[in-house]
Amino acid sequence: MRRTALLVSAALLAGLLPWATARAADDPAPAPVDRFEGEVPFAAQPAEGIFTWGSDADDPPALQLTARSDAPEGAKVLTGSYDISGYGGFTHDFAAGEPAHDWSAHRGIRLWWDGQDNGRKVAFEIKDGGANGEASELWTTSFTDDFTGWKRIELPFTDFTYRTDYQPVGGIDHVLGLTGMWGYAVTLPAGARGRFALDGVELYGRADQSLRASVTTDAAVHPVTEGGTAKVGVTVATTGSQPLDDPVTVTYATGANGTADPGRDYTPVSGTLTFPAGTASGATRTIEVSTLKDKAAESAETIPLTLTVNGAKAPAETPQVVIDAHGLPYLDARLPVRKRVADLLSRMSLREKAGQMTQAERGALTNQGDIAAYALGSLLSGGGSTPTPNTPEAWAKMIDGFQLRARATRFQIPLIYGVDAVHGHNNLAGATIMPHNIGIGATRDPRLAERAGAVTAAEVRATGIPWDFAPCLCVSRDERWGRSYESFGEDPALVESMETVIQGLQGRANGKDLARDDKVLATAKHFVGDGGTGYGSSTTGTYKIDQGVTKVTRQQLEAIHLAPYRTAVDRGIGTVMPSYSSLDVLGDGQGPVKMHARADMINGVLKDRLGFDGFVISDWNAIDQLPGDYASHVRTAVDAGVDMMMVPYSYKDFSSTLIDEVRAGRISEKRIDDAVSRILTQKFGLGLFEHPYADTTGAAAIGSPAHRAVARRAAAESQVLLKNTGGLLPLKKGQKVYVAGSNADDIGNQTGGWTVTWQGSSGNITPGTTVLQGMREAGGNVTYSKDASAPTTGYDVGVVVVGETPYAEGVGDVGNGHDLALSAADKAAVDKVCAAMKCAVLIVSGRPQLIGDRLDRIDALVASWLPGTEGEGVADVLYGSRPFTGQLPVTWPRSESQLPINVGDPSYDPQFPYGWGLTTLTRVPRGGAAALRALALAATAAEKAGAVRTGRELVAEARLIVQRKAGQRITQGVAEPFADADHLLLTGHYGKAVQKLAEAYRAA
Repeated sequence: MRRTALLVSAALLAGLLPWATARAADDPAPAPVDRFEGEVPFAAQPAEGIFTWGSDADDPPALQLTARSDAPEGAKVLTGSYDISGYGGFTHDFAAGEPAHDWSAHRGIRLWWDGQDNGRKVAFEIKDGGANGEASELWTTSFTDDFTGWKRIELPFTDFTYRTDYQPVGGIDHVLGLTGMWGYAVTLPAGARGRFALDGVELYGRADQSLRASVTTDAAVHPVTEGGTAKVGVTVATTGSQPLDDPVTVTYATGANGTADPGRDYTPVSGTLTFPAGTASGATRTIEVSTLKDKAAESAETIPLTLTVNGAKAPAETPQVVIDAHGLPYLDARLPVRKRVADLLSRMSLREKAGQMTQAERGALTNQGDIAAYALGSLLSGGGSTPTPNTPEAWAKMIDGFQLRARATRFQIPLIYGVDAVHGHNNLAGATIMPHNIGIGATRDPRLAERAGAVTAAEVRATGIPWDFAPCLCVSRDERWGRSYESFGEDPALVESMETVIQGLQGRANGKDLARDDKVLATAKHFVGDGGTGYGSSTTGTYKIDQGVTKVTRQQLEAIHLAPYRTAVDRGIGTVMPSYSSLDVLGDGQGPVKMHARADMINGVLKDRLGFDGFVISDWNAIDQLPGDYASHVRTAVDAGVDMMMVPYSYKDFSSTLIDEVRAGRISEKRIDDAVSRILTQKFGLGLFEHPYADTTGAAAIGSPAHRAVARRAAAESQVLLKNTGGLLPLKKGQKVYVAGSNADDIGNQTGGWTVTWQGSSGNITPGTTVLQGMREAGGNVTYSKDASAPTTGYDVGVVVVGETPYAEGVGDVGNGHDLALSAADKAAVDKVCAAMKCAVLIVSGRPQLIGDRLDRIDALVASWLPGTEGEGVADVLYGSRPFTGQLPVTWPRSESQLPINVGDPSYDPQFPYGWGLTTLTRVPRGGAAALRALALAATAAEKAGAVRTGRELVAEARLIVQRKAGQRITQGVAEPFADADHLLLTGHYGKAVQKLAEAYRAA
C-alpha cells in the first residue's frame, strides 16, 4: 500500500465495504491501512510489506492472500495457519524510506476477523515514533476470539498500552503520539494449532479531545512520614503535544476506601483543578495532603485521592498517599536481625506471607498495582527483560518504581529484585561482560574469579538490583550440554576453587557486607547434579540433555555434584536454586525425581546436614514440571523446601493456591513461617528496609576502564594454548598477519548466550572490543577477510578465529540444531589460510570443538572460550604482552563418540587432557626425570608445611616439563596421569601430583 492509498475517498470506501457501519457526519472518512487485495506485498524492511516472525523456526505462521466470496471488503482476505510453541505472528511495516503516517485524526483502528470461537486472545500492536517500523515504540491491546464468522473489531487508541515486556529499541518518549506511525502487528495465540482470516484494516472515527488529552499523576504512590505533607503532581498532556482545545477540569477528594482515618491521621482535602483551553501540554498542578502526627506505633496507612476528570482521559488508577509505618520493632535497625524478623513475622497475615514467597516477572505484571495487591515479595528480569531504554538510569528508575509500589503495603516490606548476571551485568547494554565461567575456570586464578565477581556485583547493585542468580556451581560432565559454558569445569575441585566468586559478589561470609552499595546476594545453582544429566534423558521439548536425568551412585553424588555446595554454604551463600533436572540415586528406590520435589536433598541435605540458612528460590516456572495438578505442584515444592517460587506469569495463581493449601491444612503454617523468615532475613541483611531504592553512586563505574581492565585480564588468562609448533605464538608486531574467520570481528559471538538477551545473538549487540579490533589496537599489521576470500599471498602468518554462535540452556544442546564441529564456512577459512601460510586457529566457543581432522595442518591452536567484551585480552597473549597461562577446565575430546569423557575416567584418551595448557613464559623449565624426582620431594615437603603457593608453583613447573616432552604426542599413557595430576593439585596433594606428572613424562 502506498501512502496515497490512505486518501481513498469516503464514497469509494463505502462501495468497497458493503457491511460498513454508519458514521457520524463530522467523522473523517475511514482510512484504509490494508485491503489484502495484493496492494501490499510480502516483504520486509526497509521496503513496505507484510512479514512473519516467531521465537523459533517453527513459530512464524504461514500466510497467503485468499479469494473468498464472503470477503467483507474486496475479493481477497489474508488467511493463515499457525502452530506456535513460543510466540509468533505477522507485521505490516510501512516503508522506512518514506515519512511515517499520521493517525492522530482518528479514534482508533479496526479490522474484520473471521471468528473461530476458540476463546483465545489475539494481541494487536501498533508502532509509534522512531526511525522506522523496526525501531519504534510498541503499543498493544487485544481482543478475544469468542465468536463465529466475520466480525468487525474496533480498537480505540485509548485502549492501547505501552509494552513493558519488550521494546525493539528502547522507548522513544513513552507517549502514544499517533503522528508518526509505522504499521501494526498481530501476535497469534500459542500452544495449539489454529487458523485465521483477516480483512479490511482501517482507521475509523474522529479523535476528540477526551481521547487526545490525558491526565496523569507524577506517581501512583506518595509515601510520607507521619506528620508530613504529600505533594501530588497532576499533569495534563495531549497527543502530539498540542495545547488544549477545550478546558480540562480535575475534581479531587481524599478519603474513600483508605485505611487512614480522616481528621485523626490526616486533614481531608477536596477541590477542583482547572486547565483552561490553550494550556500547554505537560502543564502540572499540585494537590497537597497534610498528615497528622500522634505518639502511637503503627503500620502504614493509605489515603486514596479520588480524581474525577472532565475533558480528558482520567489516570489509569487512583493515586494513594501512604503514611509510612513507624515505631514498630522490626523497623529498628539497632535490633538484631532475628528479632526484627520475629516481630515482623508475628504481625503478618497468611496473604502477606504468601506474597513474600511469590516472585513475578516484571514484564508479566497485569499492572504495577499488583505488587501491593498481592503483597509480592520479589520481581525478576528474565534474560532480555529490560527497561527501555536499556541504560543504568532506566534500570534504577524502573526498580525504584516497583519499590515505590511496595510502600503501599501494610508493613512496607521491600521487594528483592533479581537478575541472571552470570558473566557481568549481562542484561545491561554497555556493562562489562566477563568471560563465561568456563573461561574463568581456565584461568585457574581464584583471586581473579573474586575480582570478576566484585565487578559484576558493583555494576548490578548500581542499577538498583540487590540479587544475582549466580554463580552456577554445576560440574559439567558432558560437553553436549548447552549450559557447558556456565560451568567452571568438569572437576568438582576446580569448581570449588573458583567459588571465591561468591566473596566477590557478597563480600564476607558472615553477610556483613551485603548492605554495601557494591555487593549483591548471590545464588548457588542449580542444586544438585544438573551438570551430570545423561544424553537423551531430557523430556523438555527438543532438548537432548538439559533438564534431563542425572543417574549416579550416592558416592558419586557426594563427591562430584554436592561438593561445591558444601563450599558455597561455608562461604555464606545467600540463596540456592534447585535444578530443573531429575536426580536418580542408584539404590535409593525412588527412581528419577525432579529436584524441585526432592525434600530429602533440599530439606534433608542442603538445609539440615549442610546447615544452609539462606532461602531456596525455584527456577523459572520449574514447579510446572512436577507431576499432578497445580495444587500438588505448589504443595510438593513448598514441602520439599523451596521457599520462594519463581512463577513469572502465574503469580496470582500461585499465591491464591498457596493460601488455599495452608487453610486446608495440606501445608503447615510452620513451614510457611520458616520460608518467610528465611526471605526476610536476607532482605534485612541487604539493608533494603533502610534503603529500598537504588543507590546509584557506583553507576559511573559501569563499563569503566577499571572494570574493563579486570575483564581484559580475565580474557587473557582464560586463553588456553593447546598447540604451538615452532613457537609461532606470540606474534611479532612487525609480522604481516592475515586474519579470517566468523568470530574474529563479532562481539555477539564473542560474548555468547546470556548477553543482552537470553539466547544472545551475533553482531554488534553491546559495546566492546572484538579480537580483530584488539589485534589492531595492539599495533598489529593486520589484514582482515572474514571468509578468507581475499588473496593470501605475502603474509607471514594467519590467524583464523572460528567457533560457535550464541545459544543458552537446552537450545544449545548438541542434536538440537547444534554440534561440536566447525561450520562449513569456518572449515573452509581454516583450510585456505593454513594451506597458504603458517597459521594459528583460535576457537571462540562455549565448549571444545572437534578439530582433530585439521590439527596436523594447524601450527598453533588456542581455546579462547567466550572471552566477553574485552578482545584486547586475547590480543594481549597473541602479541606477548601477557603470557599464555590458561589450562583446560574440561577434557578436549578426539570425537563425539568419546563423550562423556572426564578426568578420572578409565580408558581416558582425549585429544588434549584436562589441565593441558602450554605457556609462552620467557622461562620454560629444563630438566627430565631427575628434575621431576626433585620436584616431587620438594612438593611433598611444601604440602606437609602447608606452603600452598610453593606447592602449586612446584607442580606447575613439573607440568611444563611434561608438556614440552609430550608435544602433540598425547597418548593415553600421557593423558591419564596428566589429568589426574591437575585434580591432585587442586585438592592440595602436591607431592602426588608431581608423581603423576612423572608417570606421564615416562609415557611421553
